[in-house]
Amino acid sequence: MDKQISFDPPRGMRDFYPADMVWRNKVFGAFREAGEAAGFEQYDACVVESYDLLARKSGEEVGDQIYHFFDKSERHIALRPEMTPTLARMVAARQKQLSFPIKWTTVAQCFRYERMTKGRKREHYQWNLDIIGEESVMAEVEVIGTACAALRRMGLSPEDFKVHVSSRALLGELLGASGIPAEKHAAVFLALDKRGKIPDEEIKYILSQGGLDEAGIAKVFEMFAVKGLDELPDSPAVANLRELFRLAEIAGFADCLQFDISVIRGLSYYTGIVFEAFDTKGEFRAIFGGGRYDSLLTTIGGDPTPAVGLGFGDVVVTELLKARLGENAAAEKRGIAVGFMFPEQRDAALALAARLRAKGEYVNLSLRNQKPKQFFARASESTCAKAVFIGPDDVASGKAKMKDLATREQSEFDL
Repeated sequence: MDKQISFDPPRGMRDFYPADMVWRNKVFGAFREAGEAAGFEQYDACVVESYDLLARKSGEEVGDQIYHFFDKSERHIALRPEMTPTLARMVAARQKQLSFPIKWTTVAQCFRYERMTKGRKREHYQWNLDIIGEESVMAEVEVIGTACAALRRMGLSPEDFKVHVSSRALLGELLGASGIPAEKHAAVFLALDKRGKIPDEEIKYILSQGGLDEAGIAKVFEMFAVKGLDELPDSPAVANLRELFRLAEIAGFADCLQFDISVIRGLSYYTGIVFEAFDTKGEFRAIFGGGRYDSLLTTIGGDPTPAVGLGFGDVVVTELLKARLGENAAAEKRGIAVGFMFPEQRDAALALAARLRAKGEYVNLSLRNQKPKQFFARASESTCAKAVFIGPDDVASGKAKMKDLATREQSEFDL
């Protein structure tokens, strides 16, 4: 007997029914509009990537976290888990022709084979903003400011989210001042990236496995008692962070930022300022994250080039929007439903729909005749804001009525 086929998507993947697409379009629309408003150019790439490129960027252990396979020509390829390696490859391929700095953006579908938790799927869409070729903190200002603008366009305010900002360079300075050698910093960063996700006792154990003694572990935890930049001695990294906050004030999004020395970002290629956005109630995973990655292009064979990037997934922000704005907040009513009572009025309904569409209206035309009660019930449940129902008397008089489905007000017009 044949095995019954499941109607569910593969584990960790998603189907998007029309009600889901309403939310997806709301989120993607804010991504696109915010990126365009800030002058980011769109790009795209193939969804499969060379496994060797991903391994060079993330290490051979990346194979445990991604979908990878050999194609029919025995090439080792993978479904992209993120867009940054692909971006680096594309830039390196035309590094001599591009005019830097460049500001690029894309919404890419990404795949990761990992344990699923709240807000984490094995497939998601990620909005990427990257500025490559700019050394100053203006790159961070543009990237973070654009992401905050997208959240505002979605209907959220700084009361709903905050971007937590720190610096890998600052942490390196503090660890060095504490006597912890540079070769142990990467292990410290990886351990501290898990802080808040696992108990501190486990963090201490991971640090000890990374080669830190009890005194070194105590100094690491002392760092996390720092709450503000004014508690830190002057240094290049502190000056850079202060400049970021000063420029954010001028740009109008300083109320979205807060200094948080515990922000690490787990990926090893970050070199300077790093940031993660969280909802203020602490109910969800990070909304987006990113930072400066000045060494990535050299890792894959390109020329040294400064860069700042951000990844903004669609899963968490959609959950946050539904929680803050309501499950139906994305269902914007627009356009006109057009129906007809008998087959004899079909041609008149079709002609009206064509005329309205030619004027730029969104029109949902009924495909068969209906009774008025049936038509208006269906129209009220749709995304349409207005409705026109054509009967024999309307065709005879050459006039019909446009009904506002919210207010029930009607206005007459010529067919």
